[in-house]
Amino acid sequence: MLLHIVARGRIGRSPEAELVDRYVKRMSWPVRITELPDRGGKMPIAEAQTRLILLDELGDVLASKTLAERLGRWRDDGVREARFLIGAADGFDDADRAQADMLLSFGRATWPHLLARAMLAEQLYRATSILANHPYHREG
Repeated sequence: MLLHIVARGRIGRSPEAELVDRYVKRMSWPVRITELPDRGGKMPIAEAQTRLILLDELGDVLASKTLAERLGRWRDDGVREARFLIGAADGFDDADRAQADMLLSFGRATWPHLLARAMLAEQLYRATSILANHPYHREG
């Protein structure tokens, strides 16, 4: 299953970009990152067998194992892509939330977009490691 991170804003050359790259390179699952301008630009059209996950302050705060279980279930059910959206500074509106398959939060604090992208990459690496029975989840 493809893990697709779609994020508003450019990460450029930054410490956060190095973190994202570090975790993406370690993942055994295919990963795609799409960057969109801060405003405008079209979100990639979701195809059949795609799950849409919005990083949103109103989302569920999931344990890493729970996220891994959800990804594993989708993979086993034949889902082709899990698309994680990181919105603009104003976040998502109710219409966006209504279209999502899942709202995911990294807590009730507001995180900078670049840091949220790095945190998401790490959690996706952790989830795929859990599913592969790799010891990373308990090393750190």
